Amino acid sequence: MSWANGWLWLIAALVLGALELLAPGWIFFGIAISVGLMGLMLLAGLWSGGFPMALVVTAILSALIWLAMRRLVGVREGQVRIWDRDINDND
Repeated sequence: MSWANGWLWLIAALVLGALELLAPGWIFFGIAISVGLMGLMLLAGLWSGGFPMALVVTAILSALIWLAMRRLVGVREGQVRIWDRDINDND
């Protein structure tokens, strides 16, 4: 089996997508999308770079996708809590 087999990348993308269901936070989902895109590029014959460069491009794509999803979806209500008083204050 070779790293240049696009089907292996697509299977890895599905596994990472399933991991996102177990540990939500958009991290695995961004990686899954970038790995899936790399798999599609390999299947279409659009990628001619080597394996190290494929990993670098996948990492950059996953960071950009994660940032885009974070910007589009945002922070859910109640996810971040700002404390305005201390429990030890006796006011």
